[in-house]
Amino acid sequence: MIEKQAILDAFNFRHACKEFDASKQIPAEEFEFILEAARLSPSSFGFEPWHFIVVQDKALRESLKQHAWGAPLKLDTASHFVLCLAMKSPFLDPKGPYLPQFMREVQHHPQEVADMRLGFYTQFQQSDFDLSDERKLFDWAAKQCYLPLANMMTVAAMRGIDSCPIEGFKQKETDALLAEQFGVNLQEYGLAYMVAFGYRKHDPKAKTRRELPQLVTWK
Repeated sequence: MIEKQAILDAFNFRHACKEFDASKQIPAEEFEFILEAARLSPSSFGFEPWHFIVVQDKALRESLKQHAWGAPLKLDTASHFVLCLAMKSPFLDPKGPYLPQFMREVQHHPQEVADMRLGFYTQFQQSDFDLSDERKLFDWAAKQCYLPLANMMTVAAMRGIDSCPIEGFKQKETDALLAEQFGVNLQEYGLAYMVAFGYRKHDPKAKTRRELPQLVTWK
């Protein structure tokens, strides 16, 4: 088991890095390890409603700047820059072809188990969480996408690699750009967030957080 102090050290090391050392690149095997943490992340019903685009092409990074006000310095200096796409209804509609196929080929469920789980999911979508329109369904999928984000950033910190999650972008305009220049099908995916990885150029400020009694209630 990993020592508790080593885990806490990683959480204290991690910060939202605003500028990276552009001269330093994350080794390929280290970044594959970060992506593996994303791959192994949990999701509701295990449906993995995400896709990741690693943007290393300089021209494509430059194109993202026009609508991503929170990203320009990271796009210029990060070793690796990732876009996380959240799935939309063609993948998440219980009446569509994707989920039954996913349950068979990825989750390896027998047909009767897949049918049962699909019934549970249909009830969950229609009544429990009222995922009754495209926006609600996309927002639900995007929430799932934040689980691999947290895992990627934590694993990176445990390996001495910095990161910065980014929501500072115009969603509609950036989605249109992804369709035009990245080949993203907007009927199937929308951008949930961006995240940059690299090595810090400057030391961060001391971390500040509320104390546990201020944010935890025991009953």
